[in-house]
Amino acid sequence: MGRPIRIHETETIVSLPPLSTACLSCGHTARVAYHTQRRVTTLQGHFRLALTVRRCHQESCPRHHQPYRPEEEGRWALPYGEYGLDVIALVGMLRYRQHHSLAELHQALCDRGISIGERTVLNLLARYEELVSIHLADQERLHSIFSQQKHAILAIDGLRPDVGHEVLWVLRDSISGEILLARPLLSECEDDLIALLTEVQAALPVPIQGVISDGQHSIRKAVASALPEVPHQLCHFHYLREAAKPVYEADRHAKKELKKQVRGVRPIERAVEKRTDDEAAIICQYCLAVRSTLTDDGYPPLSAPGLKLYERLMLIVASLERVAQKGASRQNWNACSIW
Repeated sequence: MGRPIRIHETETIVSLPPLSTACLSCGHTARVAYHTQRRVTTLQGHFRLALTVRRCHQESCPRHHQPYRPEEEGRWALPYGEYGLDVIALVGMLRYRQHHSLAELHQALCDRGISIGERTVLNLLARYEELVSIHLADQERLHSIFSQQKHAILAIDGLRPDVGHEVLWVLRDSISGEILLARPLLSECEDDLIALLTEVQAALPVPIQGVISDGQHSIRKAVASALPEVPHQLCHFHYLREAAKPVYEADRHAKKELKKQVRGVRPIERAVEKRTDDEAAIICQYCLAVRSTLTDDGYPPLSAPGLKLYERLMLIVASLERVAQKGASRQNWNACSIW
């Protein structure tokens, strides 16, 4: 049973004819074969695309009887897609830049007036990932980028989302910042990593003059086997993290002790939650500021979480002291006026 056709009252009709009336292969006239339509939902609204499809009727033509659809159709949506490319781009931006969950993505689209289900949002996210993969794998784009540099410095690392899942291996050029290869693997063995390194080396138009990674043994052995004459260096971040372990442990203990002293904000919020005066609103804002300091961590070793928490708490304390001083001076002024 076919899906029901959705009809929108605010639907805009857009006619899309092919740019040429001649066959792209033999040059003979491609006659109009039929007219069709498709509905596309974009961020600007609902559209009905009226498409004119032509066909070449020359039997000797290699494109004999093949449909010649309007070129502009691909600017609106993917084949068989009901939502525009701008909707797909929005889903990808909200997911990977602002880290929205599936429910948040669905709500964000509904707030923009787009009628869509959560399963369809998940499908659009998959289409976004496919488009990004195709863009990253475009060899002509990579050749144009590397034509401006004489060599590449390869960075390799693996990410496991959860225990038992595949490891996503990413190989990136540290000079241009371009991702050269991203592929999930079930294992982290040396042979699989050698295959990835060999594939990237064969695709690059410039030589690899250095490799950066963490201290994982399988990566070390794979680089030594696939790129025996290329220098291999430990990542600066991992190097600093290992060197700063004693400082990190002390900072973590300090952060734990600081959190113990400011975890009593909830009783304060409960005490004023039924009040509607300005003082209660200010107290709630200070409690919210304390909560934000507890959840906003730093990124060791370059940004110590404990020191960051201490600095933010000191800013809140200084603000409270200024408010207290203003309140005391105002009370003294009122007392002098009454006297």
